[in-house]
Amino acid sequence: MTEFKGFLPETVVFFESLEKNNTKQWFEKQKADYENYVKNPSIDFVVAMGDKLKQIAPGIHAIPKVNQSLFRINRDTRFAADKSPYKTNMGILFWEGRGKRMECPGFYFHMTPDQLMLGVGLHCFTKPLFTPYRDAVVDKKKGAAFQKAVRKVSKRGYTIGEKKYKRVPRGYDSSHESAEYLMFGGLTAMWMGKIPKAFFSNDIIDFSFAHFKKMAPIHEWLKGMVKGNG
Repeated sequence: MTEFKGFLPETVVFFESLEKNNTKQWFEKQKADYENYVKNPSIDFVVAMGDKLKQIAPGIHAIPKVNQSLFRINRDTRFAADKSPYKTNMGILFWEGRGKRMECPGFYFHMTPDQLMLGVGLHCFTKPLFTPYRDAVVDKKKGAAFQKAVRKVSKRGYTIGEKKYKRVPRGYDSSHESAEYLMFGGLTAMWMGKIPKAFFSNDIIDFSFAHFKKMAPIHEWLKGMVKGNG
């Protein structure tokens, strides 16, 4: 690992080329480019970003390895109609909590050839979390904290999750002020935009952190909810 100095123009070029040549044969020939322009700088980014995130998430897990903070570039095509073997995006996750990485709230960094997405929260609740989440949303005290976090992050211009279900789950009041959130499959806040100039320098650390910090109330609420039911 070396000091993170930013991603490279070749990082973007690699994914642009992968979109047009998504085959194992092409990838094997370009594996050195993947290592040099995607994997290695991503490892350095995880270390630097992890250190920065400790300011707002002291227990953050920033593990610079594939299948930890770095998502695999290989796609699981076993049950997919699209058999393309590789993901055409970079995915990096920092999570906080004692559970598995995909079962804890965290901070997500996602890059495609033309966009950067920064997210906070828990994208998909596991079955054991659905009832605790919904109960917390309608709870007088926890629900008030939830509404406060959502309002604060929304007012800052971030998108709050998306509905997964068409109806309020059985057993919950469909007229409740937070009823729409009972239909969510996860809880996230998100920023999306064109790849900024900062992406190509160490400035991407501060750029990302500024957004993560503004979205952090969602992370904090989820962390308390998950901890209370872990």
